[in-house]
Amino acid sequence: MLGLVKKIFGDANEREVKRLLKTVEQINGLESSISPLTDEQLRAKTEEFRSRLEKGEELDDLLPEAFAVVREASKRVLGKRHYDVQLMGGMVLHSGKISEMKTGEGKTLVGTLAVYLNALLGKGVHVVTVNDYLAQRDSQEMGQIYTFLGMTVGCNLHGLSHEEKQAAYACDITYGTNNEFGFDYLRDNMVLYKEQMVQRPLYYAIIDEVDSILIDEARTPLIISGQAQKSTQLYYAADRFVSHLKENDDFTIDVKMRSIALTDQGVSKAESSFGIDNLFSSEHVTINHHVSQALRARFIMKRDVDYVVQEGEVVIVDEFTGRLMAGRRYSDGLHQAIEAKEGLEVQNESMTLATITFQNYFRMYRKLAGMTGTAKTEEEEFKRIYGLEVVQIPTNRPNIRADAPDVVYKSENGKYRAVVDEIVQRHQTGQPVLVGTVSIENSERVSEMLKKKGVKHQVLNAKYHAEEAAIIANAGQHGTVTIATNMAGRGTDILLGEGVAELGGLHIIGTERHESRRIDNQLRGRAGRQGDPGSSQFYLSMEDELMRRFGADNIMGMMERLGFDENSPIESKLISRAIESAQKRVEGSNFDARRIVLQYDDVINLQREKIYGDRRQILFAENIRDIVMGMISSSVTRAVDNHCPGEDVPEDWDIDGLVAYVHKNFLPEDRVTKDDVWGKEKEEMVEWLMARIEAYYNEREESIGADMMREFEKVVVLRAVDSKWMDHIDAMDQLRQGIHLRAYGGNDPLREYQFEGHNMFLAMIERMEDEIALYIMKAHVESNVKREAVAEGQAVDTKAGEGAKRPAAKRPEQRIGRNDPCPCGSGKKYKMCHGRID
Repeated sequence: MLGLVKKIFGDANEREVKRLLKTVEQINGLESSISPLTDEQLRAKTEEFRSRLEKGEELDDLLPEAFAVVREASKRVLGKRHYDVQLMGGMVLHSGKISEMKTGEGKTLVGTLAVYLNALLGKGVHVVTVNDYLAQRDSQEMGQIYTFLGMTVGCNLHGLSHEEKQAAYACDITYGTNNEFGFDYLRDNMVLYKEQMVQRPLYYAIIDEVDSILIDEARTPLIISGQAQKSTQLYYAADRFVSHLKENDDFTIDVKMRSIALTDQGVSKAESSFGIDNLFSSEHVTINHHVSQALRARFIMKRDVDYVVQEGEVVIVDEFTGRLMAGRRYSDGLHQAIEAKEGLEVQNESMTLATITFQNYFRMYRKLAGMTGTAKTEEEEFKRIYGLEVVQIPTNRPNIRADAPDVVYKSENGKYRAVVDEIVQRHQTGQPVLVGTVSIENSERVSEMLKKKGVKHQVLNAKYHAEEAAIIANAGQHGTVTIATNMAGRGTDILLGEGVAELGGLHIIGTERHESRRIDNQLRGRAGRQGDPGSSQFYLSMEDELMRRFGADNIMGMMERLGFDENSPIESKLISRAIESAQKRVEGSNFDARRIVLQYDDVINLQREKIYGDRRQILFAENIRDIVMGMISSSVTRAVDNHCPGEDVPEDWDIDGLVAYVHKNFLPEDRVTKDDVWGKEKEEMVEWLMARIEAYYNEREESIGADMMREFEKVVVLRAVDSKWMDHIDAMDQLRQGIHLRAYGGNDPLREYQFEGHNMFLAMIERMEDEIALYIMKAHVESNVKREAVAEGQAVDTKAGEGAKRPAAKRPEQRIGRNDPCPCGSGKKYKMCHGRID
């Protein structure tokens, strides 16, 4: 049936390829007019294209000529002329899709076409690679084309200075790793001055090895962690101080607002107790905050009403249902203050200052494209998560690699003996062999067996990218035996040595099936590049992880009945199909897991976009007085609503409480009396109070000067935004960890997370506005007011073995055993490497 449909309508990919071929003919037709141009005339084309864009032409209008110019420049600078299929790949990238091109088809050169064309707009094009080595290599080699055509090229490597990064991002084209681009985005949203930002607005990114970055690494978020500038000892000190205070004398409680504040006498006691001269000085914000939370913990939060203490931990009680909310923590330091009050160990403050997933980072680009040799098996995920279609580009020359059916052994021992025998046999003929393993441990096992046989070989394990690229590039030389984990040397071309083609080309041996067909296809794809001969075969055993998980019992039973020993293989296409079916099921399961993770992350991503957007507005605005006044107005409106609830008659409104709250948070004593607001409608009250507050605001501004007031506003707002957002990230993380328990009550955990997360965000915004209003109106303004970071952050590298200055790979859900392989990729046991205790 499918064949009949294809006959009538044609395959979608086929139709796309035919459409691309028409443009290829146009580009080829321009070659005769482009080739005679001098270097200067060719370089001048860049300014000509930019001028035409300014006059209203579109990039699509320029594409044929721009591609012809890049091809000519490449011929002159690199001695490489783009093949027709490479032109097609470039068009796919320009259209914001994924170009699937087999290994050896020259994807790096393909990228130059779309990169140049889109860089003409001057908005910055990012080329994303999987490691620093490839970023540097490609920026230097392909950069020759761009600089020849008058464009600037930058390379965003780990460890660059702030100025070097700004320079790299200011270029027309910037190469770098996915980690570095993502971390720079997070850091930019933590800076205190707009001049400290390095990235421009995210416009267009081309991701090399797109499946590795957008799928394999999608489960691990980028995290900037650090020690908040708060000490757990300060919680105990604040609690000891407030425990001696007396209500009304030292503090007052506003029941309606569930707020508490020190009286003037209380403030004096605090200043004396902590040895400071002004509790409301900007340098004592932390002490003030801790005292406020200690007051709330001791005099507002009630044990066995708001929370219970179980097994040495404070557990929140849901105020509506009375249900214990295990895993939830009060934010803004209140939970720690309660722990201090109850004499428990105060747990560390949130260590996560900023975080984002690769999914949500790359979806922020206005235009996204990617290239890889293996994307079709994950097409549904690319389409649903990123809106990226996959287009398969034909090979420049027909693929003649011979892929043999899988060979299955009863035991691992039998399998590895067969693998080594096969390597020895082919090595004796001089045919090069590349052995792929799924782990460092397995590569060492094969290596030890080859040593006993006296076979010289190289072992790679995705640790030293530059050295490995050189070794992998030589894996096709006569008599070479290379053992590599599946990711080692990815992105490097393997060229056949002299006389190797006659021996059958490079032979690939897979020692185990990966749970993703895509990874297996990558291994196979290392042989048979550009029409070269080559071959591949996978050796499996019934003890392999994938085999144990799917259907091993049936095949094992059959082998037992037929009298197979551990050295006798089964070679059957039926088994290969059964394994592929198992892989499809695992891929589907992994996709579902990543999709669910993303659905949860989307909740905080909307909040992140709101906070970061507001923060940028504050950084770039010359004057944020109107923003601050809006926040104060919101705070005043809430105070009026809480003291004058709509369901009560005006006679029952707590006007005394409102007046006291206004004096504590907005105005000096005696600026407002009960008679001033009595008899007014709520809207009138807000309007009248805001007029008095604005008048006092003007007084403060006049006394300290407009310039200092503008800077003071930014100091207060940025500090409140950063500290509240950091606490909120922690609170959302705590909520996420315990939310699955809601399923036992018949509730959808995701819906619950969305609902509670939204309410927590709104509550955070209210706390932020209240704090900003308090400090803007009450804090003492010093002459040396300056912006200070809430916490010092450090990027946590989520990829093993990269970036010496960063901490080692961090996967909280996975505990490393002392005898396990070290995650840095060294191949040593953890206890002998990063787990070593000197």
